[in-house]
Amino acid sequence: MSEIAVGSHQARPLVVLDRVALGAMLLCPLLLLHAHGIAEVAIAIADLCFLARSAIVQDWRWARTPWLLIGWTWWAWLIVCSLPLPSLGLSGDARSLTQAVVLVRFLIFVAAMEHSILRAPDARRWLYWMVAASAAYIAAHSVFQFLSGYNFYGEPGGGDGELTGPFGKPRAGPPFVRILLPAIVPWAAGMLARPGIRGVVLAWLLLMGGATVALLIGQRMPFLLTCLGLMVVGLLLPRLRWGVLAAGVAVALLLVASPIVAPKAHYRLVEKFATQMEHFSVSHYGELYARAAEIAVRNPITGLGDDGFRIGCPEPRYFRPSFDGSLPDGGGATICWDHPHNYYLEALDNGGFPGLLLFSALALAWLTALGKGLWRRPGPLRVALFAAAMIQLWPIASSTSFTSMPVGGWSFLLLGWGLAEARWPKGWSDPI
Repeated sequence: MSEIAVGSHQARPLVVLDRVALGAMLLCPLLLLHAHGIAEVAIAIADLCFLARSAIVQDWRWARTPWLLIGWTWWAWLIVCSLPLPSLGLSGDARSLTQAVVLVRFLIFVAAMEHSILRAPDARRWLYWMVAASAAYIAAHSVFQFLSGYNFYGEPGGGDGELTGPFGKPRAGPPFVRILLPAIVPWAAGMLARPGIRGVVLAWLLLMGGATVALLIGQRMPFLLTCLGLMVVGLLLPRLRWGVLAAGVAVALLLVASPIVAPKAHYRLVEKFATQMEHFSVSHYGELYARAAEIAVRNPITGLGDDGFRIGCPEPRYFRPSFDGSLPDGGGATICWDHPHNYYLEALDNGGFPGLLLFSALALAWLTALGKGLWRRPGPLRVALFAAAMIQLWPIASSTSFTSMPVGGWSFLLLGWGLAEARWPKGWSDPI
């Protein structure tokens, strides 16, 4: 937010609001790890402090940020589509309307980080260390669990062979893949800047280690998205290309040796993945996507409102054959989930084709703002945050619901951080 002259009677409240907002934002990584319900409270506190600051200084110019104008439109359209007015063809309910209304908290949170909370270089440095510590925490638990069968809390791995890291359920992969690159890429780039071969070796080992942990966790989509993120880093950071290539070779060799050294990861990443791709039409993902497509075709303009897939999936009128035609009812109601496991299908079912276009435009606006100037001056941290956004917004992926916690919380946190780094390029340097 640009500087605004304030009187002495306003200065003290602004300082308090800024500190409270910063504290709430810095708590988010810890809360997203083990208390994501409370993380919602922290996000709300940061939002309210930012809005109060804007009211005190009478500065609302941030609300006209280009990506946010698209965001406002997408949000308003979701509210319209979620209205419980069957006479107008709007089939939302009280739950979907409530969820559509409160979705704005994430847009304001990202804007608050970009324009105010992370303007100071020290604030961005503190956030870096919180995120890096979170990545190290997940990695340490995962490696220990791989070696011993249990994490530091004595909890075993997932029932299908996944490493759960510090969690009781197999959910280490999605947050780890999002925070891994912002945590390690600045370090790897800094090591390469040092004279001598030692820095090169350490940088390569760091990149290879991160990719190896993503593989050992054994969750297919997070691992594939890690590979995508590393490709983006290699493309935009020439000095890290050989390190990224070394990480790719190491992962390929580990996959070849995985039947012996990591049989559970091999089963999930190779055997089970190959089977799912071969029979994708009748896999759970294929059934969900077919159902989502049918809901969209029958509700092309307004969808079914926020949380629309949950509403429509069990209704027999949306039972269509699987993509290969082998299941006449597409699996019936037994396949249903709260979301279709893809952000773009979710946007399509929530708001029809207008909702999909608005969501896609918002994603492109975010990536455009994050990527501004990266081709000419690719700072390691900014490249890593851009890669993290690519991982989040990549359309060909299975996913959680876009705003569900904790994954949604991590994504919006990194997005706000990346936009702040792009808006305030002068400040702190990379960690080493």
